Formats: sequence, C-alpha cells, structure tokens
Amino acid sequence: MFKKILIANRGEIALRIQRACREMGIRSVVVYSEADREAKYVKLADEAVCIGPPPSGQSYLNMPAIIAAAEVTDAEAIHPGYGFLSENADFAERVEKSGFTFIGPTPEAIRMMGDKVSAKQAMIRSGVPCVPGSEGALPDDPKAIVQAARAIGYPVIIKAAGGGGGRGMRVVHTEAALLHAVQTTRAEAGAAFNNPAVYMEKFLQNPRHIEIQVLADQHKNAVWLGERDCSMQRRHQKIIEEAPAPGIPRRIIERIGDRCAAACKKIGYRGAGTFEFLYENGEFYFIEMNTRVQVEHPVTELVTGVDIVQMQIRIAANEKLPFTQRQVQMRGHAIEVRVNAEDPYKFTPSPGRISMWHPPGGPGVRVDSHVYTNYLVPPNYDSMIGKVIVHGDTREQALARMRTALTETVVEGISTNIPLHRELMVDAKFIEGGTSIHYLEKWLEHHKR
Repeated sequence: MFKKILIANRGEIALRIQRACREMGIRSVVVYSEADREAKYVKLADEAVCIGPPPSGQSYLNMPAIIAAAEVTDAEAIHPGYGFLSENADFAERVEKSGFTFIGPTPEAIRMMGDKVSAKQAMIRSGVPCVPGSEGALPDDPKAIVQAARAIGYPVIIKAAGGGGGRGMRVVHTEAALLHAVQTTRAEAGAAFNNPAVYMEKFLQNPRHIEIQVLADQHKNAVWLGERDCSMQRRHQKIIEEAPAPGIPRRIIERIGDRCAAACKKIGYRGAGTFEFLYENGEFYFIEMNTRVQVEHPVTELVTGVDIVQMQIRIAANEKLPFTQRQVQMRGHAIEVRVNAEDPYKFTPSPGRISMWHPPGGPGVRVDSHVYTNYLVPPNYDSMIGKVIVHGDTREQALARMRTALTETVVEGISTNIPLHRELMVDAKFIEGGTSIHYLEKWLEHHKR
C-alpha cells in the first residue's frame, strides 16, 4: 500500500480523498492555488504545496507544477479526483512516466473512452446497447450526412466526439437545418476540444439519465455497484441524484449492469468508472463512460456500503477486489443534492464570504463539504460548495430525511440553490419518481421568478 498520496484537486473531493487516505493510514499531500490557501483540507493535510495563482490554467491544470509537487514531497501516487485533469490521458501518461502511480484507468482507456466515437465502437463490440447513430465520425460528404440522418430518422442530435459536460451538442429536427448544424458543431468542437470530429445519434424525446457504477481491478475482476438516476438536471448539469433508480424493473438493471462489468473485462479497464445511459421505453442506450470518480458517488456508497475512493486507491496499489458480484448488496435508498453558490432560480454564481455555515445532521444524513463559517468562496472555480446526502430504508424515508436536512441547513453571506432543492423535494412529480432529463428545465420555466 502507498505511504503517501498527492491529491491533485480542490474543494469537497480533495477533502473526501484526504479522509479516505487518513482512514487507511496513508499520508496526504494537497496541492492548492493561492485562492484556496484557507481551505479546510489545506489546513488538515500532512503536507500542502502551493502550485500557482487562482486561475486553474496556472494551478490545477498545470501538469509540470503538480508533478514537481509530487517529486519534492516524495509522494508515490497521484489521485486526480473529478474534473480538472482527472480524464486527461496525457496527464495520466506523464504521471506514470515520471515514476508515480496514477489512481485511475490506464492512459489508453482514458483516451478510448474520452473520444465518444471510439467509446461507442468499443461498447458495440462489448455488447453494450448504444443509441442508433452514425458509424463513427461523420464524413465530409454532405450527401452521406443527409443519408445517415434519413436512415436514423429525425430528430437527430449532432455531438462533438471530444465533448463532455453537456457541451458540443445540437438537436436537428429537419433536413433543411442539418448541414448548417453539422458545420457549426464542428467549428465549436474544434475550438473547445481541439477535435473537430462530430457524430450523429437519434435524439430521444423523453429519456431518463441512468448510470451504472463499476469497479475493476488489474486481475481481470470487475463488478457493478447498482445504478443511479441523475435525470434532475439543468443544461446537462446534474443537481439531484439518487440510487436506486425509481420504477425500473431489477431484471432490466441487472442485465445492463452485467454487460457493463463484462465490457470492463473486455477492454481491460481498471479502477472506478461510470457507464452513462439514456433510458426510454424499457431500453438502455449507452452515451458515454466517465473514467473517474463521480460527484454523485456517495449515493452508491450509502446503498452498497462500499467506499469507492478507498477502492480506487486499493486497485491502484494492485490489490484484488475484496468481493464478488454476488456479495454486492443494495440496501435502502439514497438521495444527493448538490449545494451550489448561486442564485437558486437565475443560476448566477454567488462567490463571497460565508458568514454562517450550519450543516444538517441526524440519522442517515451525510454532508460532503469543505466550507465553514467565514470561508471565502472563490470566484475562480465551479460553484459547487458541497453535497447533502441522505439514506433511508425506503425512498419515502429518504425524501423525508432530505426535507428535514434541507430545513436544518443554514448558509448565510452568499446565495445558494438550497431554496430550489426545498421546493423540488415537495414537487408531486419528483415524489412520484421517474422524471425525464427535460423535467427540471420545464419546471423552471413554469416557476419563473
């Protein structure tokens, strides 16, 4: 087992990894930008290294600075968390070439799954169902593009091969709009992702967003840890996640979960990962794979009892998975809400000093957050300042616990989206379960402030 791990991230995930290390008796090194000097995990770290000024391009995305920090502190491994460099194959490669262990998949696996076209082809070969679409990237020939769209059937969606986080997508309803949409998406993809390749898929009208959590070791063992429903989202950004997904028959979930675990073995995957699907009319359609720990991993931890971050570390240290698929037991229901420093209805960021921070407590309540009273939320990064996660024996109990937890949560000095979550927890359709990925945006339209 490693003696010292460098955490190449910030915010709540840096604290989460630090806690996992401490529990395992591993020393932690955190890197931080000047904006995060006062962060809780910086104060709690065994060692902390400042790697640059506030802009992430000069700090958390600065590969040489992170690797130099690992060298001067004699760290043995680097955990990238999520976001920033976590799915950057070049970074994973540089970490390994510099003599450190990258706590994540191989650079080859990150590259394969990071390109949506090669990821889809790998899934088709592995027997994982995909959204009907173009065979690989779209050609330059306009006639071939028109024929592909006719074969799939309108509406179609044009997607950037190197895209992610909801960027680089365009829905097309008519043939007249097709070629212009392809051209525009190509230009955007080239500028945003340095990869102008785009592909086409059938646009599903009212799907849910369901994902399968997997763990795979370096000894050809792979398991899946149930599913999560992440359909409550705005502009493709998730804000509420839960496990298990309400209203989907277990046999359908088990069939897709087993295929995901089999796909991990087939492509030689290692570490934690998430297969993301659209689910409509009883069918699953693969959209992408995240080759890292997810923001929403706590809901899976609460229903399975598996510490996903510790498992990432154990797998990177070449340990075998300590359990089989048969030993994975799902218990109860968990719900997570993301607490963001933003206006709850206009979504404008609200950085600034927190004058009062009072997190909730009680049975089945977990709070993952790095903030505290008098903490200054910097304007330089993502607006998420924490997550409130609850667990109950049933979904009804989990919803009741979340309502109580949100009533107890006090954040003063800045705006947060907690008022929005309080409203959604009493929304009849959300209580019923099984809302589509478009539900929240329609809800917001209807409840305009």
